[in-house]
Amino acid sequence: MSGERVRKIRCVGAIIRDGRDRLLLIRRGREPDRGLWSIPGGKIEPGESDTVALRREVREETGLEVAIGRHVGSVERPSPKGVYEIHDYRCVVTGGDLHPGDDADAAIWVDLAMFTTLRDTDALVTALFEQLTDWGELPG
Repeated sequence: MSGERVRKIRCVGAIIRDGRDRLLLIRRGREPDRGLWSIPGGKIEPGESDTVALRREVREETGLEVAIGRHVGSVERPSPKGVYEIHDYRCVVTGGDLHPGDDADAAIWVDLAMFTTLRDTDALVTALFEQLTDWGELPG
């Protein structure tokens, strides 16, 4: 054992549904995970709270404004840069127009059938699907 301390990188994710109980996903336009689907979110900048970071990330990646709801759960994802500690929150759209931006090259609403299809072709969605199942947060 080397005794090296693993770098923890605090991140946030937004679980957002529309009026038809579809889940909002973005396709990552840059590394890490370029081309893979995920919920909106990202790293917390120095001095930011989870709430401020979530609003910023959702706005940058989707063009939407959100109200932050309850903390749903947290996961850890190892990477070459350290361990991403991702804290996911329920969010509700309060304004804006959906369009991809920043490091997202697509933003779509998915129902359970589409989410299941993506799960079978996208490693990041596979992990997300399992986590949302455990949390009782799958789309309708």
